[in-house]
Amino acid sequence: MNAPSRLDSTLRLDDFPYRLSDNVRFADLDPNQHVNNAVYATYFETGRVTLMKSPEYGLTPPGLAWIMVRLDIHFRSELHWPGKIELGLGVVKLGRTSVTFEQVVFSEGKCVASAMSVGVMIDEATRRPTPLTAEVVEKLKPWHKRGIEVALPRD
Repeated sequence: MNAPSRLDSTLRLDDFPYRLSDNVRFADLDPNQHVNNAVYATYFETGRVTLMKSPEYGLTPPGLAWIMVRLDIHFRSELHWPGKIELGLGVVKLGRTSVTFEQVVFSEGKCVASAMSVGVMIDEATRRPTPLTAEVVEKLKPWHKRGIEVALPRD
């Protein structure tokens, strides 16, 4: 199966191999005193960028870069300050030039938001999409979401 989990399914943080902890900031709140919807995009960005740009993981080879082409957020519950959050990320699909991630934000053991995001690998000089390298495909394997089979990109 190469489909991401359904948005209404019960999500488990343990199914997301890449995880980070963060804090809800007072500045994240809106006049309703909950985290503003736009802030969730930043939470999801933190998870993706921390994984994809960390030199230790080798997911951004020299001369290449990642750009975000899609972000679909499902808001599940209010989130308040003060608080701690757990960010989870898993690869659910590999395209010829793209990676699709399923991402979650958990607070106190409960999923408060989830997202599907798509990043495309580009050549930094031309700013055009470029095929995923075999090395990047291999280095993404530890980050495949648990419980699904991620198909390899087609040539």
